[in-house]
Amino acid sequence: MFEDDIEKLSNEELLALEDAVDSNQPETADFDFPAPLYRLLLEYSSESLYATAPENCTPESGDFVIVPTRYGKDLAKVLGISKKPLRTRPQDIVTIERKAVAEDLARAEELREKEKEALRIFKEKTAAHKLDMKPISVHFLSEEQKVLFFFSSENRVDFRELVKDLVSVFKIRIELRQIGVRDESRLTGGLGVCGRPFCCHAVSDKLRPVSIRMAKEQNLSLNSMKISGQCGRLLCCLAYEYDWYTEARKKMPSEGLRIFYDNTNFRISESTPLTGMVKMSGEDGRVLEIQASRFKYIDGRWRLTD
Repeated sequence: MFEDDIEKLSNEELLALEDAVDSNQPETADFDFPAPLYRLLLEYSSESLYATAPENCTPESGDFVIVPTRYGKDLAKVLGISKKPLRTRPQDIVTIERKAVAEDLARAEELREKEKEALRIFKEKTAAHKLDMKPISVHFLSEEQKVLFFFSSENRVDFRELVKDLVSVFKIRIELRQIGVRDESRLTGGLGVCGRPFCCHAVSDKLRPVSIRMAKEQNLSLNSMKISGQCGRLLCCLAYEYDWYTEARKKMPSEGLRIFYDNTNFRISESTPLTGMVKMSGEDGRVLEIQASRFKYIDGRWRLTD
């Protein structure tokens, strides 16, 4: 497919790249959080969560702790103290039960080895049942007799027979979790078009939903190959860079604005927050590129100062 063809995406195709807005993931500005508040990481899924610690427990960055998760009690890594938690609610905060000891870490290592074999079996059983699903990963909980099987699929899957088959093999509580394309990238990791690890895997799993408006605000070409990641959705980095671009644009004249300068009417043709430069075209044919700091908003109008 040629780039010119990719540029001609319809509004429906562009909107398909966006994330669905999750009303259960609020902003945190109005919440009063306890302190100290620790940010934890579930390494197997790159999910983060926030937790408080009992008085007799003072974890430090890099420590491992036992903590309740939405799947059950498990091992989590302490990333540090959080002063401004991202997109979480007070009721989502959990309490650390205890620091992990050497036996906990040894058991976790043993389970990681078991997970490799379990994933192989998961793939074999999925193929045997001819199910339209893609096995992604397997995780054994450290503190509970339970194993999680993650898979992706574009459709709903009836996996009841598969569960029975897996239970007969592992003889343990089984939970199959269908995940989306972003979740798959977060679990597996990889390198983005920038050459750095995926944002959802290495930066944070709690970024706000990404929209086409964010790409437009950053003057990016609406080319699906340039603004979407390997998961097929809009790049995560658009979300956390969006606020900077929004604030930077407030200090610059908008494109299309007309300014009288040097005895000529000019039209702002391009404002680039990243370089801090403004390009404008004059009626006399001149094209000037000027530092944004020379533009001042005075008495309700943008003016160009010397």
